[in-house]
Amino acid sequence: MALSFCGSDNHIKAYSVNDGVLNNGCFVDALNLVPHVFLLFITFPILFIGWGSQSSKVQIHHNTWLHFPGHNLRWILTFCLLFVHVCEFAEGIVSNNMMKTNHLHLFMPAFMGFVAATTSVVYYHNIETSNFPKLLLVLFIYWVLAFITKSIKLWKFAEFTVGIRQLRFCITALLVILYGLLMAVEINVIRVRKYVFFANPQKVKPPEDLQDLGVRFLQPFVNLLSKATYWWMNPLIMGAHKRPIELKKIGKLPIAMRALTNYLRLKDAYEDQRTAENPDQAPSIWRSMYRAFGRPILLSSTFRYLADLLGFAGPLCISGIVKSLGSENRTSVSEEVSLLQNSSVLAVLLFLALVLQRTFLQASYYVTIETGINLRGALLAMIYNKILRLSTSNMSMGEMTLGQINNLVAIETNQLMWFLFLCPNLWAMPVQVVMGVILLYYLLGSSALVGASVIVLLAPVQYLIATKLADTQKITLEHSTDRLKKTTEILKGIKLLKLYAWENIFCDSVEETRGKELTSLKTFAFYTSLSIFMNAAIPIAAVLATFVMHHFVNETGPSSSEAFAALALFHILVTPLFLLSTVVRFAVKALVSVQKLGEFLQSDEIGDDSWRNGDMSMCFEAVKKHMGAVTINRKQPMRYQMDNYEQPTRRQMRPTETEDVAVKVTNGCFTWGSNLSTLSDINIRIPTGQLTMIVGQVGCGKSSLLLAMLGEMQAMDGKVFWSKTSMNSDKNRYSVAYAAQKSWLLNATVEENITFGSPFNKQRYKAVIDACSLQPDIDLLPFGDQTEIGERGINLSGGQRQRICVARALYQNTNIVFLDDPFSALDIHLSDHLMQEGILKFLQDDKRTVVLVTHKLQYLIHADWIIAMKDGSVLREGTLKDIQIHDIELYDHWKTLMNRQDHELEKDIQQDSQTTLERKTLRRAFYSREAKNQIDDEDEEEEEEEEEDDNLSTTTIRRSKIPWKVCWCYLSSGGFFMVFLMVSSKLLKHSVIVAIDYWLAVWTSSKTNQSDETNDYYLPVFIILCAAGITLCLITSLTVEFLGLSAATNLHHNLLNKIIHAPIRFFDITPLGQILNRFSADTNIIDQHIPPTLESLTRATLLCLSAIGVISSITPLFLIALLPLAVAFYFIQKYFRVASKDLQDLDDSTQLPLLCHFSETAEGLTTIRAFRHEARFKQRMLELTDTNNTAYLFLSAANRWLEVRTDYLGAVIVLTAAGASIWSSLTSSGLVGLGLTYALTVTNYLNWVVRNLADLEVQMAAVKKVNSFLSTESENYEGSMDTSQVPESWPHDGEIKIQDLCVRYDAMLKPVLKHVNAYIEPGQKVGICGRTGSGKSSLSLAFFNMVDIFEGKIIIDGIDICKLPLQTLRSRLSIILQDPVLFSGSIRFNLDPEKTCTDDRLWEALEIAQLKNMVKALPGGLDAVVTEGGENFSVGQRQLFCLARAFVRKSSILIMDEATASIDMATENILQKVVMTAFADRTVVTIAHRVSSILDAEQVLVFSSGILVECDSGPNLLTQEESLFSVLVRTHK
Repeated sequence: MALSFCGSDNHIKAYSVNDGVLNNGCFVDALNLVPHVFLLFITFPILFIGWGSQSSKVQIHHNTWLHFPGHNLRWILTFCLLFVHVCEFAEGIVSNNMMKTNHLHLFMPAFMGFVAATTSVVYYHNIETSNFPKLLLVLFIYWVLAFITKSIKLWKFAEFTVGIRQLRFCITALLVILYGLLMAVEINVIRVRKYVFFANPQKVKPPEDLQDLGVRFLQPFVNLLSKATYWWMNPLIMGAHKRPIELKKIGKLPIAMRALTNYLRLKDAYEDQRTAENPDQAPSIWRSMYRAFGRPILLSSTFRYLADLLGFAGPLCISGIVKSLGSENRTSVSEEVSLLQNSSVLAVLLFLALVLQRTFLQASYYVTIETGINLRGALLAMIYNKILRLSTSNMSMGEMTLGQINNLVAIETNQLMWFLFLCPNLWAMPVQVVMGVILLYYLLGSSALVGASVIVLLAPVQYLIATKLADTQKITLEHSTDRLKKTTEILKGIKLLKLYAWENIFCDSVEETRGKELTSLKTFAFYTSLSIFMNAAIPIAAVLATFVMHHFVNETGPSSSEAFAALALFHILVTPLFLLSTVVRFAVKALVSVQKLGEFLQSDEIGDDSWRNGDMSMCFEAVKKHMGAVTINRKQPMRYQMDNYEQPTRRQMRPTETEDVAVKVTNGCFTWGSNLSTLSDINIRIPTGQLTMIVGQVGCGKSSLLLAMLGEMQAMDGKVFWSKTSMNSDKNRYSVAYAAQKSWLLNATVEENITFGSPFNKQRYKAVIDACSLQPDIDLLPFGDQTEIGERGINLSGGQRQRICVARALYQNTNIVFLDDPFSALDIHLSDHLMQEGILKFLQDDKRTVVLVTHKLQYLIHADWIIAMKDGSVLREGTLKDIQIHDIELYDHWKTLMNRQDHELEKDIQQDSQTTLERKTLRRAFYSREAKNQIDDEDEEEEEEEEEDDNLSTTTIRRSKIPWKVCWCYLSSGGFFMVFLMVSSKLLKHSVIVAIDYWLAVWTSSKTNQSDETNDYYLPVFIILCAAGITLCLITSLTVEFLGLSAATNLHHNLLNKIIHAPIRFFDITPLGQILNRFSADTNIIDQHIPPTLESLTRATLLCLSAIGVISSITPLFLIALLPLAVAFYFIQKYFRVASKDLQDLDDSTQLPLLCHFSETAEGLTTIRAFRHEARFKQRMLELTDTNNTAYLFLSAANRWLEVRTDYLGAVIVLTAAGASIWSSLTSSGLVGLGLTYALTVTNYLNWVVRNLADLEVQMAAVKKVNSFLSTESENYEGSMDTSQVPESWPHDGEIKIQDLCVRYDAMLKPVLKHVNAYIEPGQKVGICGRTGSGKSSLSLAFFNMVDIFEGKIIIDGIDICKLPLQTLRSRLSIILQDPVLFSGSIRFNLDPEKTCTDDRLWEALEIAQLKNMVKALPGGLDAVVTEGGENFSVGQRQLFCLARAFVRKSSILIMDEATASIDMATENILQKVVMTAFADRTVVTIAHRVSSILDAEQVLVFSSGILVECDSGPNLLTQEESLFSVLVRTHK
């Protein structure tokens, strides 16, 4: 009987119990089996049968509620128990091998104990999640029994003097302790939950987060195993395959992670530092961060230390295995083999150490990332609250610019978050380095210090390179902003550039800037490749230095066990030193960021709202109450109680003497922060329920007066009273509807901008829209009032924006309305309508108090009360009658001004109003875009239909495919030679690295086997190989970077040329924002992000492949195990890539609204504060922050999910490699070392392969987008005639024949001009008119061959224009466009970018355009600066510059496309004369916007919906009553 329980060596002895039952060791072991078997017998039926019937008492959607006390402790103890059982089992097996026959009792109980411990934890988990504590009694009984049986065994050991020196004794003692502790945990559960012997067990409710079905982030709530392996993420990541992850799917954040919670934590820590002794001292942000978030960082650092120490187990185990395999030269088994010299035991230990190390490492990463995200949320909330309290003077006096605030939000908070991520590295790295060096010294002696010093000395070089990289990036950024500015200008003025044939000039200027950018990108690429090279070459150099040194010092080289342990240690050492440079850089940046944040948080705040309130006495009680509310609140489940924190404390109103005054200022003296008073000696009252107007010259302080009443200015003296009655309770208290002078809109729908957080009331909404005449504008928008403003290139004009702002003020249900010059951007019709309908009717019917600042004196007759301002003080106040009686001078002054304004009014009525123009531009933008959108929508619908028809599997395939085509396109644009160079050098480099290590294995193995004479040639070969490896490292890192660079160069060059030469239709249907995105974001990704990702990906992949190759060639057995591992890896990466892409998109898409919200708030501070909407905006900010943080948290959790899985795979690879090499009993121990060292590197690089793949996939989308533009068709620039055939002076007469002309914008669209025939004689002045959309402007474009002429022709001076090369045609004609376009540069550049004209010619042109005197007065004359878009000139002046530009080009045909729309009558009259004189001998075609300007034209063409209906001279057409021309003239009069 070979397998007897007690062994069959000496039959009689084993089973005899003569010495007493317990003195038989075998019996004691058998006794130890009893509890385990008992547990298995009882729990299995319960586990398999019981769960069907048991439903939990509390219905929650997650079965993750862990509520038994001592939960985590129990899991940790169970894991320890399992480990000790493994040790016990190993000890049993090793002891058993020394016996003559098998003794089952040595290892059987250990094995059963392992099974029972596993069962206990599964059983416990199921009981806990189903909330049925009574069943825990079973576990309690098990722990007690196990404790007793093990204690007996220990007692017997002690009796037989098996002491602490023996392993068995230690293991048993440990088990006794563990069982005792678990028993204690169980008793504690009974004590707390009172569920067994007590009558009323305690009722528990799950935490609020788990009751809330919206919370999907379960990391804080799941058990330890699931926490460590991110098991709870599986459904999300697997599900991403079937349908993309949306915001709904990732739900809300748990309360503890929300921005509000963390904000309160950080704020408390910040405010606590303000002591009573010195209240002005600035609190330290570092200290408050430490107080609020220090504990998790300490926890993470602990994890990090544990992981780092476990990391050293790898090299030591390798050394042990190689040694034991080497020493087992089949000598007889000595009796005293220690457990740790057994190679199989070491292999298992190595595996466990790896798994634990990786688990701790990922836990450490996760904790820091979660803390970093919490910190960012808190900082954003802190910054936001500060923005809402910033004093206005800060914003307007330029102490705090919008740019600075945006930087704080976008850059500084992220810097701090990243610093927190890398923070544990700061103190973990030195420990790691020191430990590594000590171990190296222990293995190799003093020569190891040489290698270590190589690594340490090269670390500063790394840091140097890192700083250089940062500097270069700054320079690159400057150039690329410059390039973007130029590109934006080109795209905005593209129509003009094409009409003047100037595309190439401007294109070259962009290319020049791009050249500078590329130069700095080259430097950037060079430094990046250096940094990569250092990282790859340092370990080779260190190994080389160490072994050469060792060779000379010790004469004999190292043994293979030492050599490979050292190799593995060098690999471990390089990582912290490589990271060190990054961490130091981030630490420096974090210091700067904190300094900026501190300055920002200390900057001036707006005064307390002491107006609109009354006495001080109320204040303290309110504060106390408020504090009470907060403290109670923390105990209660904390919902978002925004109103409950940080509301400026309200105080009672002080009753004023007169009840009919809404606001009263006495002795006011106000300033904008510098001690000079802006407003002085202000005594005014604003009567309740009446219309008060504030008038005065520009800059006399009218707007400041409004702001002073709103409390935005600092009061140096005097008081502002707000009466109680003006704040009736039914209307919105304390809030003032305020429309600022500079219109301010949110990135939201039109409707949301008008209702502005008030409840929607249809009737009221309609009335407001009509009063502001917004309906026609809304009808033009693609989705009506649900259109998002600022989305997809929808930009409203100034007048439209201003009317929406006024509508917002009218819609709000407040008692007081402040309107700051609402007419400034409106033309006369709209102003009148707004005055009558909006202000007089809508507001006055409501009996609301209105304060109106205006320049339009003709409205003074409507005012109930007038305040006249001059130079910052009040000149007069009273009714119009008072002023007429008391201050005749002022009244007369006003009268003359009013007359002048009335004249303007008459003139203005003749003009077609500016609004129509604005609406027209809007309509054009959409008209052209809609066609495109229809096409797009059809495509999208088709795609959607296809996707719905396909079953899920195909969409899955489509989403998990790697975009090979795009990758190939990217590589090929880098040039084939570079691609070939990269691939070949990469392969060479990796083969050389393998060769180095292989040579090391051969060399060290030869030491052990042969004598010393033959190995002279080992060293030189080793040196040569190392040198080759280092050079190849440099070459590969350079080739990849420069491949990326040449790809970026070519892609941008092609993109720019394609877009600039695209037909004008392309720009009508593609939103400007989209084109700009290709040039900004996508180009940036192609320039800077793809090359490093590509490098990293190829390196990691080749390393993994070479490692697997090496292992398989040493132990072919490994290949069998490789198959299932490869399958597992394939599925992990497939699922992860899809989920990661979705989460990345979510993160990107949620970041933008957050940044927008910050900059919007900073711009509209006064409005938000006047409306009293701070709480609503804070609420919105918290929601946006939380959404973004949720996406980011899930993204990082998904990364952890992947890394844990690939790390475990790597550990399995190490285990199989070790197992295979042990069992295949190799001869050379060196090769085993080689295999294991390589297996260890795989664990580090597997997850990099997947993550880089995922990143590359996201980044390749940029290449794809750029490519989609590269396929647009260019205009046909060649023409059928050669340039040489066109006479130099063409067109010399200016005779135009239009024959049967049909024009359309695109082959898909209907024609806009149908069969037009006309003849224009040389030198004739022709007017073209017609209603909006009749095709007038299309005709002007047809002259330049900008549109598709598909039938008929235009012949100018005997040449058909369709045959001419475009460059020639367009450079010989002149046009003046309706929208004036100026480019940044000098005036000279704007008039003559080709630099062909003399100064006299330019001055002459300016004189004709009435600009000569103005330009002469400018500094620099012709070289005076023009800012972007010509912003430093008025619209009228810009239009005149455009005229001058047309005069400079002396062509015999001039086309004016509604060119005088934005010029006042006086200037226009001059112009008409000029055109008549300066262009007496040229043909002038005027496309008329105001019919009055072409009344006396020699020929008038009247169009109606694309057809030419009338053609005769102006006076003739007027005589015919019925003619369309006379109708147009009458309606416009």
